[in-house]
Amino acid sequence: MMDEPSVLDYVIAKLTFWQKTSIEIPELPAENAAASAVAGEVASIEVDAIDAQNERLTFSKSEDNPYLWEKLLALVPVILALAGQFALEPPRRSIKIGVVFYALAVISLVWLIIRKKWQIAPYPTLERESESDFFSYQMGWLVFGGALFILAFIFLGGNRFTILNLFLWGMTLFAFLKAFWIDEGWLKKLSLGWSKFWRHGVRFSPWALLVIATFGVIVFFRFYQLGEVPPEMFSDHAEKLLDVADVLNGQYSIFFPRNTGREAIQMYLTAAVVKIFGTGLSFMSLKIGTVLAGLVILPYIYLLGKEIGNRWVGLLAMLLTGMAYWPNVLSRVALRFSLYPLFVAPLLYYLIRGLRHRRRNDFLYAGIALGLGLHGYSSFRVVPLTVIVAFVVYFFHQRSTKKRKEALLALGLVVLVSLVVFLPLLRYTATNYDSFMYRAMTRMSDAEHALPGNAIVIFFQNLWKAIIMFQWENGNTWVHSVPGRPALGIVSAVLFSLGVVTLIVRYVRKRYWLDLFLLLSVPLLLLASVLALAFPIENPCLNRTGGAIIPVFLIAGTALEGLARSLKFQFSSRWGKGFAWSVVGVLLALSAIQNYDLVFHDYHDQFESSAWNTSELGAVIRQFDDTIGEDDHVWVVPYPYWVDTRLVGVWAGYPLKDYALWRDDIPYTKNLTGPKLFLYKPEDAETEETLRQLYPGGVEKLYEAEYVGQNFVMYFVLSPGDVD
Repeated sequence: MMDEPSVLDYVIAKLTFWQKTSIEIPELPAENAAASAVAGEVASIEVDAIDAQNERLTFSKSEDNPYLWEKLLALVPVILALAGQFALEPPRRSIKIGVVFYALAVISLVWLIIRKKWQIAPYPTLERESESDFFSYQMGWLVFGGALFILAFIFLGGNRFTILNLFLWGMTLFAFLKAFWIDEGWLKKLSLGWSKFWRHGVRFSPWALLVIATFGVIVFFRFYQLGEVPPEMFSDHAEKLLDVADVLNGQYSIFFPRNTGREAIQMYLTAAVVKIFGTGLSFMSLKIGTVLAGLVILPYIYLLGKEIGNRWVGLLAMLLTGMAYWPNVLSRVALRFSLYPLFVAPLLYYLIRGLRHRRRNDFLYAGIALGLGLHGYSSFRVVPLTVIVAFVVYFFHQRSTKKRKEALLALGLVVLVSLVVFLPLLRYTATNYDSFMYRAMTRMSDAEHALPGNAIVIFFQNLWKAIIMFQWENGNTWVHSVPGRPALGIVSAVLFSLGVVTLIVRYVRKRYWLDLFLLLSVPLLLLASVLALAFPIENPCLNRTGGAIIPVFLIAGTALEGLARSLKFQFSSRWGKGFAWSVVGVLLALSAIQNYDLVFHDYHDQFESSAWNTSELGAVIRQFDDTIGEDDHVWVVPYPYWVDTRLVGVWAGYPLKDYALWRDDIPYTKNLTGPKLFLYKPEDAETEETLRQLYPGGVEKLYEAEYVGQNFVMYFVLSPGDVD
């Protein structure tokens, strides 16, 4: 055998490149090459773990700061950003002052990061085990699933769910999941968990108690004064209650075409609430369903926080989200808006966890979340693009061929499973494309209204307005926002801004794919609002941007945990750590106070003054029905841009009754005997004249509402003697 060159020989040959001698490293045998590849994968994971550990030790290796002011430097960007955001708050706003203070905050934060006096939590250590059977599948189940897919597609026609097509749809999903499922030993884990519970009972650690207490605070914010905030319904609620009534009456639609078309989940969710809680076809039934949907988001935000940082990131992000006015209002307004972030949260969690730990089952979960989200709210239709971007970012940040192949297969799994879950709507769209796309096309194109300018220019103008909505203005729609103010409170806006800066700096230095994806996911999840090209006045709006709630508050949570981390490590004593968490507590308290005021005062008051007081008309009808008359002898005379008479029926306790009586039909009421009541707008002089002519003995009384412009007239016909 020839003597192999040593490492020293190789180095010398490279340094004396002008000489003709050349030493090359011999290729490894096939079995050694394979072993080297596996070792490389493990080494890559170990490097990630070492990097994370080094970041955790950064502060312990830094030199001691003898002066107190140096230990408090981490507060500087926070204070500067707070001053900047305060300057941007209405009603007295100063863009120049706000921008100057924010710029100083960014400069100081970057300097602190470079000097290692500010850091956010490193990503947790990756799992060392890589699934050897990532590319395996069961052909029999795959073929069976394909056959069932075709059958389910055929039987899902007619826009109706039936026992047969539901069975075929469910079996199709089961077959595809079975074809790609990797056994994780869930039954064994459940058995061990049950045995442990049986032996020791329930035990709560201090951390578990803290999480429960935090969730209790969130439940307070979400359910407090639920009946009063918001106080009134508007026409969209009437449409939803009619759809729910159809479900309760056995009409199980896949897509509800009423009112330009709506996806199905809210209708079935509200129907379940009506059955379980006995709240009837009411505003409260709609509210309970959407508030519960909003609560489901929060555990996933906690888990996401743990996945991108640690449990403190998750806890703080969850608390900031739970208290914030934006997600709280979206849940309380009782429309489908909260369904957008509801499915974005689990989708991002399983997607990120699957890519980080290379767990194939997580991509199946992600596909289920993606498919279900498309049954929830039309704004969710931009989310598939977000998924694709996640895989593209991951793909181009990986050097390993194996990881890239796994990513391609994972994307295929997400697409396949989501397509199966989406199957009922896919079947509906195949024959009713215009109906399914109508709402979206009226916003994106000139289907309803001519574009007010160049589409590309409008798009980028909309994009800019949406990006700055967190610190500047969240739109002018009183239904689901406080018009003219930022989407975030002062504290959350500051934390989000600082969190964005830290992620950008860390990405520039580390080039980790998840930093870039978190940053890109925010504008991607705003696209449903940005694409309102025909109606740019509707952008930004909090409902169509609701999916961005998830990354926005995760980024804010990382910044808040980073502040606590930075302060803690500057103070070695127990007092210093207490001081760090006291600062966090003060910021959370300020956030809670402002968000409480925004929801229960500002939002409530402006909503009540803007919405028509159909509840008061309903209360008058109930009182009339309970005392001197009958509900069939009460009418509301319609007037342009006044109350939705269907809502009056909901408040009166007759949710399927429309109390409208057109002016020309008033004479027909003379055929009825007994007391009668007519409600009409004070400006409706013609109705007043008609009633006085028909019922000259009637009693007219003005109902004085709390807000100007909401009064209405009650015209009583009390006895047969009043009839001419």
